[in-house]
Amino acid sequence: MAKKKTTTKRKRNPGTTPAKVSLWKRMRSGELTAQFKEGMNAENVRFVIGLCIMVVSFYLFICFVSNLFTGAADQSGVENGHLEHAANYGGKLGAYVSHYFMDTCFGVTSVFIPLITLLIGVRLMGAYRVRLWKWFLNFSIIMIWGSVFMALITPMLSAISTTPFSFRLGGGHGQYVCGYLTDSLGTFGTWIVVIVVAVLYCLYLTSETANVVRRLMHPQDLLKGKLKGTSEDDEEEEDTTEVVEPAVEDPQTVSLDFPEDGKPVEAVDEQPIPKILGLGATTEETPAEETKLDIVQTVEDDKSGKKTVEEVKAMEPYDPRLDLPHYKFPTISLLKHYDNNGPAIDMKEQNDNKDRIINVLRNFGVEISSISATIGPTITLYEVTPAPGVRINKIKNLEDDIALSLAALGIRIIAPIPGKGTIGIEVPNKNPRIVSMESIINTKKFQETTFELPIALGKTITNEVFMVDLAKMPHLLVAGATGQGKSVGLNAIITSLLYKKHPAELKFVMVDPKKVEFSNYAPIEQHFLAKIPDENEDPIITDVTKVVQTLRSLCQLMDHRYDLLKKAKVRNIKEYNAKFKARQLNPEHGHEFMPYIVVIIDEFGDLIMTAGKEVELPIARIAQLARAVGMHMVIATQRPTTNIITGTIKANFPARMAFKVMSQIDSRTILDQSGANQLVGKGDMLFLSGNTPVRVQCAFVDTPEVEKINDFVADQPGYISAFELPEPEMEEGGGGGSADLSGEALDPMFEEAARLIVVHQQGSTSLIQRKFSIGYNRAGRLMDQLERAGVVGPVRGSKPRDVLISDEIELDNLLSQLHG
Repeated sequence: MAKKKTTTKRKRNPGTTPAKVSLWKRMRSGELTAQFKEGMNAENVRFVIGLCIMVVSFYLFICFVSNLFTGAADQSGVENGHLEHAANYGGKLGAYVSHYFMDTCFGVTSVFIPLITLLIGVRLMGAYRVRLWKWFLNFSIIMIWGSVFMALITPMLSAISTTPFSFRLGGGHGQYVCGYLTDSLGTFGTWIVVIVVAVLYCLYLTSETANVVRRLMHPQDLLKGKLKGTSEDDEEEEDTTEVVEPAVEDPQTVSLDFPEDGKPVEAVDEQPIPKILGLGATTEETPAEETKLDIVQTVEDDKSGKKTVEEVKAMEPYDPRLDLPHYKFPTISLLKHYDNNGPAIDMKEQNDNKDRIINVLRNFGVEISSISATIGPTITLYEVTPAPGVRINKIKNLEDDIALSLAALGIRIIAPIPGKGTIGIEVPNKNPRIVSMESIINTKKFQETTFELPIALGKTITNEVFMVDLAKMPHLLVAGATGQGKSVGLNAIITSLLYKKHPAELKFVMVDPKKVEFSNYAPIEQHFLAKIPDENEDPIITDVTKVVQTLRSLCQLMDHRYDLLKKAKVRNIKEYNAKFKARQLNPEHGHEFMPYIVVIIDEFGDLIMTAGKEVELPIARIAQLARAVGMHMVIATQRPTTNIITGTIKANFPARMAFKVMSQIDSRTILDQSGANQLVGKGDMLFLSGNTPVRVQCAFVDTPEVEKINDFVADQPGYISAFELPEPEMEEGGGGGSADLSGEALDPMFEEAARLIVVHQQGSTSLIQRKFSIGYNRAGRLMDQLERAGVVGPVRGSKPRDVLISDEIELDNLLSQLHG
């Protein structure tokens, strides 16, 4: 019986390639192809290829342009194939290549070929966002049409020119097509076809040309020289990036053995949050061309036989984000990543602090049954359980003695901890860690939040992300001494909102008396900022008189929104916008989508000192009423004194954010309790939105990070201008309509102001204020007198007043009547 031949196959380790496997087998298996594709997709390889293509494009362009002037000298040698000395700037190769394309192919319009390859190189290098298919289509149409046109006018140019051309101006393609059309339609018919094609192409380019001109009007955006890693074409590709869900952080709680002779339990190392790659990539984009129109049906009436028109009830919900359908949210890569999230816990420090606390308490006759530590980024919370019979106040009174024994600033005792039967002792760490904004934004809690206006402020002592909803607070008061992190806290608030809200859903009104804190946000004017309409007005409000004007405008907008809520029979902005999105409110009846408006005021104390009641009263009115219409305020001051933070302000700002202050009186002014004077600074803060403040380490966002985020937003298409607030009405003489000015003392500048308004045909208070360099109140009184004199019409909301006088002759007659 013959033996069966058995073969054994050696198992191959997956993912490895044996050395004995031949190159042919690897090619057949597709392994080399996969490796080649992986290498070609690398960013560095694409950059090098793109750079090479750009160099070739510049070379071809130089050759083509040179051929226009040196083609006659090289013509005979190129046609004979024996060119000894080339006059072309590209040498012999340039002479042959340029003559081939410009004589055989498309003639003069062949210069668009290196431009196309140049754009391909730019796209591969990632230097600018380029839609290749659109540019290729446009350049192809121009080359084809241009070659025919040049061939058509060549006879006329030859009759004018004294020297013959070294190549066919329309190329071989243009000469062939032009000859065919001339034989078929005649010369007149060919001209008609060429002109019709040109007109149709120009009509197509109308919208495109407008966009290009708008971009060219902002050359600073084109000269920034920052690499763009994506292009607009990438928006059409399917996003297959896998989002890694970060693990929930557990508080680092260390059980410290009691009594002292025990061994400490090993601490649990903090698990770093994995980086979320796909956060804020894009919104769901729906091209404007695919937006469905309101369907209208025509129904036959059985009785009268006439047709009635009615709207279809099943309509697409209104999406405000379609105003900017291609807007991309800022990406996580714009924020700086710090590699100090996981240093080992210093158990020696924890046990030393534990021993000192126990010794101090025993020295004063206070016994405890247990002690544990929760380690945060900046503060460690020691939870002490007192022995039976020990009074809490006795431990509370030992705060200074514990601080002395630990030789540390910022010791704070919480007696008792809410919800626990323990007393908390907060002790600063010797080596605090930085809580970066990237570590806060890059969390599942922030990514999946359902808050209307989410604000991620930092991390608590238990290493949990601390996040609040500004829409529910509804206003926030920020205070702290100079250099303790107040400005960084404001930047953290703004950054959180920029990462979660679309420009159609949120607008900022920024007031900066210091003129330097919010200047970095000026580039996002057309996306997120709101201001009173004025061509020369800075989007960041720095002038005190403009602050009063803006606050009055916000009060008018608040009243207008309340009228819309009353008309829609709803109670707040959330219900109103839900109805508007469901198309239950008709825009023809004055209804509109309401974006949230967040007013941020820095250095509130300076405004109170200069404007006083003119600023405090409208702020108090907005704080009392504006919550329901989606207007929220954040005011900050470095002087938390009673003459700055008055009772009216405190009553309407229930949420407080206190950084380190210099005295216990200042802490009581802002928090109604001590504690802010015991903070350690550098972003250490107390947040109060109830009875008990929460200690939080504020997230750190640096100025370069803010600039990157603003540049990222500003580089995208935005609105034509900033969100326009209504032009404020004056407090005095706001009746409207013409009236008799007899008996009233006219302002000395009345005649000059009237001539200015008539010449410019623009009834604007800001125009008078700017031209004559006067205050807002005087300019407002001048405008009231001009209105009563019949020079300008009444206020029309956010629109400028109508000018009722057409020329200076009519104005002179009016002035003579007034003075007569």
